[in-house]
Amino acid sequence: MHRFMVIFIMGTLCIAGCDRQSVPVQRTVEDKPAFGDTFIEASIGEPSNLLPVLSSDSASADINGLIYNGLVRYDKELKIEGDLAESWEISADQRTITFHLRKGVLWHDGTPFTSADVLFTYRMFIDPATPTAYAERYRQVTRAEAPDPGTFRVSYDQPYAPALISWGVAIHPQHLLEGQDITTSRLSRAPIGTGPYRFKEWVSGEKLVLEANPDYFEKPPYIKRIVYRLIPDLSTQFLELQSGGLDFMGLTPMQYQTQTDTPAFSRNFNKFRYLSFGYTYLGYNLRNPLFEDKRVRQALSHAINKDEIVDGVLLGLGRPATGPYKPDSWVYNDRVKHYPYDPVVARKLLAEAGWTDTDSDGIVDHDGKPFTFTIVTNQGNDLRVKTGEIIQRRFREIGVDVKLRVIEWASFLQEFINPGNFDATILGWSGTPEPDQYNIWHSSKTGPRELNFIGFKNDDVDDMLEKGRRTFDLVERKKYYDRFQEILAEEQPYTFLYIPEALPVVAKRFRGINAAPAGIRYNFIHWYVPAAEQKYSR
Repeated sequence: MHRFMVIFIMGTLCIAGCDRQSVPVQRTVEDKPAFGDTFIEASIGEPSNLLPVLSSDSASADINGLIYNGLVRYDKELKIEGDLAESWEISADQRTITFHLRKGVLWHDGTPFTSADVLFTYRMFIDPATPTAYAERYRQVTRAEAPDPGTFRVSYDQPYAPALISWGVAIHPQHLLEGQDITTSRLSRAPIGTGPYRFKEWVSGEKLVLEANPDYFEKPPYIKRIVYRLIPDLSTQFLELQSGGLDFMGLTPMQYQTQTDTPAFSRNFNKFRYLSFGYTYLGYNLRNPLFEDKRVRQALSHAINKDEIVDGVLLGLGRPATGPYKPDSWVYNDRVKHYPYDPVVARKLLAEAGWTDTDSDGIVDHDGKPFTFTIVTNQGNDLRVKTGEIIQRRFREIGVDVKLRVIEWASFLQEFINPGNFDATILGWSGTPEPDQYNIWHSSKTGPRELNFIGFKNDDVDDMLEKGRRTFDLVERKKYYDRFQEILAEEQPYTFLYIPEALPVVAKRFRGINAAPAGIRYNFIHWYVPAAEQKYSR
């Protein structure tokens, strides 16, 4: 998703078909909302940066989502609602949005929030000196102004369909960042936002702590403290969960299906299950000559048995992927080219591209060079590692020699993905209901630290992405995104592998959890532990 993920990329949002798997605890007279207790969860890696403008990984996004606010956000039904903005008006030509901001909002240091902070955030994102992956959305703005402290207005010279939700971006504090080099700001490790939780401490390699913001403009959260423990292995996380050292984790399919189906576990935890909004893929570095010919990429896709991965790795808790959208979304195109498992077709395509086994060593070669490469993925995600092992075996069957390398998260991003120093990678993206994929697939987004890190360039895709973001009519938009998916399916810059089901589990003492299309975390500030069941007094 990656968990290196676009959060829009700015947040991980799993949706649809929520199915609660255990019966909630019945409310009693004493079972009422109460302040206090600590919520402990784990992260497989440290956040890269707690300034949202500089981060694109989910470890950072999960934390930033509790520290900062945008002007708007998605509600539990995935409809846009106000956050820092109380209301807004959109002009008749749909090219100007006027936001009316909440009054009385404070930054965590007590400074009042105003429209000047929004204007500063906009200017920071479009500043060429800002190394951000998200500038494109704000470069669409032709005029931004803050006519008074409670009003922010943006204008576009063309219709821009993602305009409103793009202002779900985290607003940054002008008074702490203006005139500074943000890449060296202390806020990268000690952030100050307007959100429901305040930063408390970050002990590298151990934990990160947030505390409830008593001045939060909606209402102070019930849960007093959140602790993120850095545990780079899901098996270790599960042992900690069972022993009471964690209150929440996303289970692996094996854990969900076979290791939690006990009376003892059911007494202590509630399980949830729903199709996530993300997908896992095998991405090919298209700067590598091995992958220049689309017939090679198509061959590799035919060599992978996606059903085998869904059944063997996900234990059936997921679906094969055919593109970047989930099957139950309005934008999904079910008519794209598919790549069923067929090693005979795979070998034929390789031969057409010039790859045959000329020396009978079992590995195809071309001009005397054997077809061998390395797939990299991140440590701490057993599903990706197991998927890589299956792919490795299947590729060997068609004469392609693959090595699998598993790398610690921070090094993985900094030394391999961000600089494009890899042959192929198994990763994932998560997204939102907005279908714009410009940042991931447009040819202008292939630079350092940008999200099209595989180097995909296609004029027709660029055209479809540009047209798709310029129309508000869903029928017309779908035509463009249908064609976009068809081109991706033909070109196979990724082998789209699977869409996993989200499998979160929460300690049973936490109440107020209501599964919805937006998942379960959308109302986190309303979660609580009855006073008699609170576990941590400090």
